[in-house]
Amino acid sequence: MSVKKQNANYFKAPVFAVAPMIDWTDRHCRFFHRQLSARALLYSEMVVADAIIHGPREKLLSFNGEEHPVALQLGGSDPAKLVEAVKIAADYGYDEINLNVGCPSDRVQSGTFGACLMQTPEVVEACVAAMKKVATVPVTVKCRIGVDEQEPADVLPDFLARMIGAGADAIWIHARKAWLKGLSPKENREIPPLDYELVYLMKRENPDVFIGINGGITDLDQAVQHLAVMDGVMLGRASYHNATLLTEVDARIYGEAAVSVDWDRVRDVMIGYAERVVASGGRLNHVTRHMVGLFQAYAGARRYRQILSSEATKPGVSPDLIAEAFAAVDITGGPKTQGASGASAAAE
Repeated sequence: MSVKKQNANYFKAPVFAVAPMIDWTDRHCRFFHRQLSARALLYSEMVVADAIIHGPREKLLSFNGEEHPVALQLGGSDPAKLVEAVKIAADYGYDEINLNVGCPSDRVQSGTFGACLMQTPEVVEACVAAMKKVATVPVTVKCRIGVDEQEPADVLPDFLARMIGAGADAIWIHARKAWLKGLSPKENREIPPLDYELVYLMKRENPDVFIGINGGITDLDQAVQHLAVMDGVMLGRASYHNATLLTEVDARIYGEAAVSVDWDRVRDVMIGYAERVVASGGRLNHVTRHMVGLFQAYAGARRYRQILSSEATKPGVSPDLIAEAFAAVDITGGPKTQGASGASAAAE
């Protein structure tokens, strides 16, 4: 399949994505999320280009075939290093390569990548153009609307024009400015005001470019509203802390037939997966820590969380503990509130 044809098929709106989150969206998390939605686009944690070049590649890049479609997010600002990282990653079979231009954390800034690159759009432009020359899959960008004293209405149109000119296949925009000094990453997800209208304007002015929106979106009702304008919608912490909402994605976002979730299948698949992780030297809580957000608002959810949060950390505990946790939940009774997508959660 040609890259052009692959790009056209891959980024056909609408797209629902689970945001890349450092220390959270590892391969175990993505495997779990895939059991809840067959269609959601899943992202890796941000992986620094230098780490791929010089570090443990297998540990950093390997993933389960069941995770597709899955995107690799890269961090970096050196076109040559990013090119090398893209070439190395090609052997692992990711569906997309995404460049991080949105993370505001200090450790990211110290490496001169992430949101601070909004200040040097020409560098990002060069990186994307270089990556496009060697990539066999779509190359995309995730950015903010601006940083620090920048005026988003002035800088964002120029930034997008540069990304489009460099050949970016899609652009995901977190609809908040980032403050590089004075705010923590958590505060940067909450304090700077959201400007959805500016992101909507960028889409209207670029109708032939795939543009997705991220930031402050807490449920699927909001996601559907954004998709009336945007090509894609990305949820971060809402998807993680309230993972049950992912069970509605295929029907509500992609128009698949609504079916009841086979919770017995999810339970058994995750037990089998955990057994393989433990057999290969991992720990049970490496898997179960990502499952704690399931069953928000269901009767028995508190006990479910207790089992997976505390019991799973004990040495030698069996993966069958997952079955014990599921048994604590009154699944047949359904959620006690409006539904999985209606529960509140902190969004990325």
